[in-house]
Amino acid sequence: MKVRGAGAAGAAGEAARRGPGAPVARSRQGTRRTGLEPGAGAARPPPPPPPPPPPPPPGGPGADGNRLSVLLKKMHLFRSSSYEIRLEGEGGNLPRIQGIRWTPLLDTESTLDYGHSLTQASSEKIWRAGKLLFIHLTSTHPGLIRDHKHHLRHHRQCCSGKELVDWLLSAGLAVQTRSQAVGICQVLVDGGVLTHVKQEWHFQDKDTQFYRFAELELSPEPGAGLRDAEELLEALAFLAQLGPDALLTMALRKPPAQRTEDELELIFEELLHIKAVAHLSNSVKRELASVLMFESHQRAGTVLFSQGDKGTSWYIIWKGSVNVVTHGKGLVATLHEGDDFGQLALVNDAPRAATIILREDNCHFLRVDKQDFNHILKDVEANTMRLKEHGKVVLVLQKNLQGGSSQPATARSSRYFVMAGTPEKILEHLLEFMRLDATLYDPVDTLLGDFLLTYTVFMPTSQLCRALLHHFRAELLEGSEQEKATYSLHKRRKILRLVSQWVLLYGRLLQGDRSTMALLQNLADLASRDPRLGGLVQEQAQDRRRPRALENGDGSVSPQPKAQSSVNWLTSQEEAILNSSCALRAQDKVPYEIYRADHSCLITVLPVNASVRDILRSLAPRLGRDREHILVKVNSAGDKVGLQLDAVGVFTALGLNERLFAVSVEELGSLTPHPEQLGPHVGSSETLDLISSKDLASHLTDYDWNLFKSIHQVEMIHYIVGPQKFHDVTTANLERVMRRFNELQYWVATELCLCPEVGRRAQLLRKFIKLAAHLKEQKNLNSFFAVMFGVSNTAVSRLAKTWERLPHKIRKLHSALERMLDPSWNHRVYRLAVAKLSPPIIPFVPLLLKDMTFIHEGNRTLSENLINFEKMPGSKVGPGDSK
Repeated sequence: MKVRGAGAAGAAGEAARRGPGAPVARSRQGTRRTGLEPGAGAARPPPPPPPPPPPPPPGGPGADGNRLSVLLKKMHLFRSSSYEIRLEGEGGNLPRIQGIRWTPLLDTESTLDYGHSLTQASSEKIWRAGKLLFIHLTSTHPGLIRDHKHHLRHHRQCCSGKELVDWLLSAGLAVQTRSQAVGICQVLVDGGVLTHVKQEWHFQDKDTQFYRFAELELSPEPGAGLRDAEELLEALAFLAQLGPDALLTMALRKPPAQRTEDELELIFEELLHIKAVAHLSNSVKRELASVLMFESHQRAGTVLFSQGDKGTSWYIIWKGSVNVVTHGKGLVATLHEGDDFGQLALVNDAPRAATIILREDNCHFLRVDKQDFNHILKDVEANTMRLKEHGKVVLVLQKNLQGGSSQPATARSSRYFVMAGTPEKILEHLLEFMRLDATLYDPVDTLLGDFLLTYTVFMPTSQLCRALLHHFRAELLEGSEQEKATYSLHKRRKILRLVSQWVLLYGRLLQGDRSTMALLQNLADLASRDPRLGGLVQEQAQDRRRPRALENGDGSVSPQPKAQSSVNWLTSQEEAILNSSCALRAQDKVPYEIYRADHSCLITVLPVNASVRDILRSLAPRLGRDREHILVKVNSAGDKVGLQLDAVGVFTALGLNERLFAVSVEELGSLTPHPEQLGPHVGSSETLDLISSKDLASHLTDYDWNLFKSIHQVEMIHYIVGPQKFHDVTTANLERVMRRFNELQYWVATELCLCPEVGRRAQLLRKFIKLAAHLKEQKNLNSFFAVMFGVSNTAVSRLAKTWERLPHKIRKLHSALERMLDPSWNHRVYRLAVAKLSPPIIPFVPLLLKDMTFIHEGNRTLSENLINFEKMPGSKVGPGDSK
């Protein structure tokens, strides 16, 4: 990620000593924001109120708590430039992700670069790591490498794959799983450090497969024992970093018939993040995982195929880029990682329409041959069911091919998944097949949870309410009276169950919607007239009051929000107060701070979703009615942006150093930033010396958790789809978390740059690195990334004399923590680390939003006048999955 940093006079002297080319530690806040911004012209999400002060230390209020409060109150003053994921697009065009970029700290002492994948890492680093590993192996377990005899063959000076993996697990080298150890060994095989006795290219964890170390100039250097011992753990961490990529590449190089279930799952997970197949269903991706072939070419200028050749394969660029050349026109396009080509010739059974030439060295491709391509198309068609009404398709179902015989009957391959359909038909299918005990978080039958969480994307709430009431009143037209009564009772029980789960999911968010409240009242009245349903309503109300637990993938459970329901569906006022948190709703009122041209401040209390017109109307008596006023957003550099009268949520959308000004047109030209926007001039290093890194991390985590748990899952969907589609909802809680990320990131950078003494600055840098380590240990990954980005800020990373004063142990800790920031392979290091954590955790929220944006923009919501419902489960990610 490319971050631009804070600056201050405290670091200017050190920058001057580095020469005239060094950048000055000074930056101005632009219009950037944390996370994924809506497209140009979109209304901004609504503003949150100033966050409450953090909770006191565990030991009760005291000096540490007071110092922390002072620090946190000053955070919003710091000069900064926000972390960003840039989006391009104007007007009605969908924005396009450019991606996350960052600038890592240049570690002059370390020769290991943890930011590269296996194919990018230099062979010298892998050989050095292999040498250290071999020296440690021969010194601690000299009998492991010996002569072996197998099937009447003698293999000299080698060890079996299983023995090597067992040794790595038992040697106390922080290798925790067999998969991790196999990945390390595969890196050594790919790097030529470890060779199979039969020259096979993939490592196997077996007693019958033998490997030997290459000639590595194995004699240790004089006096290098202690240094090598320290380097060994870094070398192992480096190899472990490359291991997952090596295992994936190995799986792709295997013939498809030899791939294990784990390898197929690994390939499938990789396909989830490849742009070229984003539009395909998950069932198609799984079939692709079983037939994909790996193909690589080493030299730029290689012709992959020529125009007019017979089409034999479809290609996806996994690494590198290619040029597309046609006769008469020359170069017509350049394709990069994630793009695909060659599909048209297979679909139309036609010759190649262009020539493909490698644009750079060492390009990797994923290839699907024509026979497999046609086979997948036929399989998809054979397992797809299309239901028609009046000659038009209204529902598309696809058979589940992934169920196993060990699963219950409801989960086996006879089940069909909803792929697309009209909103009414999807709801009808849900009511027909849902169970009376269906829940939101059923791991097998996810249709109910998927529908309730995402219906607002394709179906207005008023339309859903009308459809539910219609189904509740509908009766069977044919059959005996008993059959009609049984049908109606069963259907109404399902509707009451669906509404019960709907209320459980949304809770207080439904109270502001008139159509929803009218539906709940109608259903309560209708159910009360039928004694068979009245008891069911009471039972489900009691069931919603019980504490809930969400089971996670590792078998652990995490707490769910307390149910907010009664016989009247929603809580009473007293219960709402008891269950309330710091979560904001669209109708909640918050204070707006609006400045005048003379920098005086006007405060007005308005709803979170107040429009610019509402703000100006409320301020009109104090601004004066003799002149027309406009609302302007001003940053610390003095840049001004006029806001449209219909824009909502403008207060939440402000950057860290942006303020709102209400001025007349005449005052606009002379408008200057508020002095507060220029940032502080004195740091808080002396106060920070009195607080331990662990205590500070605990306070930050408590505060961040209160903010994070206030985010509703649906709020993330509203934020990604865009406020232009949802006018009566708010994303203020999500905006608060992202603003907090900015505050913490640039608080770290600013404190370091404001510290005038090199020695004290080194101590402060050491504290922030230890703070990041404690945040990671406490599973507060959002703040962990913020602190690490602050430490890696350009204004900090250029302070060479400060870094030189860090103890070697702290530099090693920083290098280890920095690996988590590695963005390669779609942040695989971070994703693998998170997969091993048990909830509750606070995830890296900007990356979560990036994933959801990828799902939303890579898949159309409407296709052939049908809702692309398969896209909706992919959007079902959010805070509830981490709490």
